[in-house]
Parts: sequence; C-alpha cells; structure tokens
Amino acid sequence: MNVAVERIADFVGQEVVLKGWLRAKRSKGKIHFLLVRDGTGVIQCVMEQSKVAQDMFEIAEHCPLESSVEVKGTVRADKRSPIGFEIDVSSFKILGLAEEYPIGRKEHGIGFLMQWRHLYLRHKEPHAIMRIRATLIRAIRDFFDSRGFILVDAPILTPAACEGTTTLFQVGYFDEVAYLTQSGQLYNEATAAAFGKVYCFGPTFRAEKSKTRRHLMEFWMVEPEMAFCDLEENIQVAEEFVEYIVGRVLEERRKELEALERDTRPLESVKRPFIRLHYNEAVEILRSKGSDIQWGDDFGGDDETILTKDAEKPIVVHRFPAEVKAFYMKKDPQDPRLALCMDVLAPEGYGEIIGGGQREDDLKTLEESIKAHGLPMEAFSWYLDIRRYGTFEHSGFGLGVERTLAWICGLKHVREAIPFPRTLDKIWP
Repeated sequence: MNVAVERIADFVGQEVVLKGWLRAKRSKGKIHFLLVRDGTGVIQCVMEQSKVAQDMFEIAEHCPLESSVEVKGTVRADKRSPIGFEIDVSSFKILGLAEEYPIGRKEHGIGFLMQWRHLYLRHKEPHAIMRIRATLIRAIRDFFDSRGFILVDAPILTPAACEGTTTLFQVGYFDEVAYLTQSGQLYNEATAAAFGKVYCFGPTFRAEKSKTRRHLMEFWMVEPEMAFCDLEENIQVAEEFVEYIVGRVLEERRKELEALERDTRPLESVKRPFIRLHYNEAVEILRSKGSDIQWGDDFGGDDETILTKDAEKPIVVHRFPAEVKAFYMKKDPQDPRLALCMDVLAPEGYGEIIGGGQREDDLKTLEESIKAHGLPMEAFSWYLDIRRYGTFEHSGFGLGVERTLAWICGLKHVREAIPFPRTLDKIWP
C-alpha cells in the first residue's frame, strides 16, 4: 500500500510502499539509514544488509541525494525517531536518478539560495513556510466565506491606476495600453453594490523601485468590500479577521512554526481589541522616539518599525492626512484635512499588513478628487456610475499575504514568504 509520511502512524506493523526523495543517508556497519521525504514529512528507513538483496544494498549506498525512490517495508514505532516511527526496509528502488545536488549541507547565502529557489523549496525552512502559507490562505477564505461574503474575482488587466500612476506595470493590449492591477478594490466597489459583501483574492503588481524587506513587485492580496459599512465597522472586521487567521495558523501549524524556531508567544497575544491610535497620536509617539516625521507625512517603513517594535498587539492607526491617501478615500467630516482610513500594523516591528478605509460616495466630490490627482476622467467613467446609480456608504481593506506571513513566521524578508519572489532586480527563476 502506497502511503504518505503524515499518515504513517495508521500503519504500524503493516507493510507499506513509500515514494519520495532521498533527503539524506548515513551508514553504520551493515546498516543504511535513509531519510526519505515525500512532501508531507520525512521518515527514517532502516536497511539491514542481511534483509535485502546485495545489489539492492549497494544501490542504496551509492544513491545520490534527491533521487526519487520507492521504499517498501514494515512500519514500526520508535521513540527515538522525531516522528515516532521508522520503516524496516525490505525493498529499495531508484525511480529517478539525480545529478549532484547543488545545495550542500554547509550554510549558503541568501543570494545563492534564491538562485536555486526552485530546489531550495524542498528544504526544511521554506517547506514549513509554504505549508503555513497554504493554511493562512485557507483561513482567509474560510473567514469571509463563513460570514456571508461572496468571492468575485477582479481583472488583472486594467485600464487605469488605483493606487498611483508611478507604480504601474504597463503592457500592450492590442492597439491600446493596459496595466497590471495594483488592486481589485475599484471593481470590488461595483460588485459590493450587487452582492452587499464581497472579496477578491489574487496577485497584484506594484512597480515600486524599493529594495526593502517589505516590498515585492508581485504579491497576493485579499480585499473585502462591504456595503453600508463605515470606518468603525471596517476596523472591527479587520481586527476580527487578523485575530482569526493568526489563531488558525497557531491551531494547525505548530509543528511548522517550531521548525522555524518561531516564538509563538507574541502571536498568542493577537486578541481583540487591538491598540488604536489616531494619526495625530501616532506622530507624537514617533517624534518622542526620535523620528523626524512631520504632521502631514505618510509613514515610511522605519516609522512603522519604530511604532510597532515594542507593541504586544497589532496597532490600528486611523485618519491619515487626505493628501497622502488615494483619491477615493472619503474625508473626515469632523476634519476635512483627514481621510476616513486606517492601517493595521503588525507588532514586533513588521509594520503595515492592512490598508483600507471608507470610500467617497458623493459623485461630485469624487469627480473633483480624480481631477485633483491628475487622473484621466474617462478611465473612471464606469467607476463613477457606482455613484450615479444608487450611491451608498461603503468600506473595505486589503491584506497582503506575504507581509502577513512574514510576520507570523518571523521572517526577515517578504521574499521568503512566496514560492518564487519577484523583486526589483530578480525575475528568475
């Protein structure tokens, strides 16, 4: 019976067939100890010379690492094993002979590992990160699906900017020009008018010439949008959402977090209510801690790090100056200098993982804002129709998967949080 390592406990005393890759091996006298991984886990397979054919014993001895193999044997419990079980080998076969593996046991620099990213994904740390990523994405979908949100995918090719014209990737679209999407939000606003509560989830692209630990040219973002929802309700949903997804990872991926040596105590503190700061308060705190930020400035990565480094919970900063936010942000009626927006900053110095706010729902005000930002009115005619035909109060936000995963896993750079990162100077492999 062909079984997976993660289910090996169900087959103690039984003969099984395991197909995978030879991760490591060592020999002691007339015994080979073969570590075989199959994508779900790693198990030690013990081959005694007296219990297999001589040619089979020699084949195993000279089998190159990362060759694909088939092992047949009997499962037994062993307390010395990291997973509590081993396989006593009765048969060993090479399915795909590997050439000399380029990633050795010695420590390699990140540049080397990114060059071999397509192979490095097989190793313990990236393997654990990608399994956590899969759980995080499933938790994201479960949160919205179970709360009455409808998944409505937004297009990747768009006719205009959403987050600013300086970070657009331009592509040819027959005889016209199109852009890779920066966000699905504008389309979400249209679908929210049809379904009430919606979300889109997919890749987004920002041509930001930034070489920081928080930036990628291509990343994944989930964006909910809610009809008849103001800023306060939006913040409440964001807090509940972050608490939920972190809790799910802690519940389902303890083993992988341990493999990454992640201290989970800060994650266990992610409980509502989060810390809330008005922009004015946040600026005062930053200046008291040595930042040279001035009122009216947006936060940079260093500001976010300073503000969150010693925080025990995520911080929600709300009501940034309208001048530094997108054209669609609704202004605060109590102080029109400010926008009804919010950022959720992860603790431990990780900074922004969520950005969002309440949208401008007045047609004339929105038209003026588009003009003030120097954007082409004709490109947004369809977007303005949302206000022409039954305008409504609505809010939403976007969460970046890679930044969130970097925080949860305690990673130094977001490039580790996606299988094949696209950075300013790297588009290979």
